[in-house]
Amino acid sequence: MNLALPRIATVKASSLPKRLRHRDFTPSVTLPDLLTWFDVIGYTILSSSDMPSRNSTECSSESEIVLRVDDSARESCSNEFISFSLFVNCLRNALKRINPKIPPLAIETVISKVTRTDSDVLENNRCFHKLLSFGVDVKYHVKDQIVHDKVWLIDSANLLSNDWLVIHPSTTVSDRDSHSLNAVVFINGLPLAVLVWIHPSNKKATLIKAYQQLQIYKQKIPTLFSYNAFLVIGCGKQARVGTLTSDWKEFKPWRTIDGEDFPQPGETELEILIQGIFDKRRFLELLKHFIKFEETGTSINKKLLPHPFCTIKNTKR
Repeated sequence: MNLALPRIATVKASSLPKRLRHRDFTPSVTLPDLLTWFDVIGYTILSSSDMPSRNSTECSSESEIVLRVDDSARESCSNEFISFSLFVNCLRNALKRINPKIPPLAIETVISKVTRTDSDVLENNRCFHKLLSFGVDVKYHVKDQIVHDKVWLIDSANLLSNDWLVIHPSTTVSDRDSHSLNAVVFINGLPLAVLVWIHPSNKKATLIKAYQQLQIYKQKIPTLFSYNAFLVIGCGKQARVGTLTSDWKEFKPWRTIDGEDFPQPGETELEILIQGIFDKRRFLELLKHFIKFEETGTSINKKLLPHPFCTIKNTKR
């Protein structure tokens, strides 16, 4: 997909036409503790009310939310298709910062490759994970020579080179429906994690309800999940983590924050999971070493491998 083709628009939920509003769009519950835990480990926290009313050319302080109208997808669908994709300017600025020797034209080629998706979400996800883990191969001219190089989407050597952002709630629009997700975690403009949390005041609140809500989001806004690494479900103090293909039984709790400290009085599963998984160094370690795609006949399974102190009790190191 040519990056020049998509039209970029910044949208506030309050500005959506009534015909775009869907009963799924409800005010998100306040999660002060969840946001505090992300803040403690160094993430920028923004709410939908922080989103500006117009698109800007820069992404200083990660202050824009981008909806991309994909013309190629529109042509292939019977209904209007509006996909929540990337903070493209955030991604561009991060790639320039992380890969200072790469020419701008090569950076644009990488962005085009990363943003190109089709209808097979899982295959998109597998291809993207490969780019995320091993870099994007590029070639460009330096004088009369062709240079073969790599562009890295995340800087694992210098964590400060990356943008770490949580949007709460995060509103997406697709096929005339709007959806308000509790939180989406972006690294360098890439939506790598989605959190769905059910307030315990709801008498029918259970973890499986959060899981079921997540399945609806996966069906309704598939483009968002093309980039997903981790899915988190929560209900009150409980929390579980899984991947794009995890069934209900494959969502597991995170046992301790760092493997050395055991749960302290008052600590909840949700707190332990957030500070355990989303610690910046550990997050990149999990991305690189603990996600595996397995082919079983005609299907693909995305697995979160057991971490020494992650999802299985008393796992041998």
